[in-house]
Amino acid sequence: MNIENTQSQMRKGILEFCILSIIRRGEAYPSDIVEEMRAANLHILEGTLYPLLTRLKNADMLTYRRATAQILLID
Repeated sequence: MNIENTQSQMRKGILEFCILSIIRRGEAYPSDIVEEMRAANLHILEGTLYPLLTRLKNADMLTYRRATAQILLID
């Protein structure tokens, strides 16, 4: 396996774990997730976050609803 591909997959896994850890505590907006991850020195852009959220939703690991034109994530 290519080392760069392995690193990319590991990063995705770590980011998914962090996202699930954040929303496990309660509902959260994507901006809340970005802020918490930045506070933990894990810098993520919303353009990176949304595909991860979609993958987690498709895997039935989270649900969301629209709230005032923002997505509210629910564990």
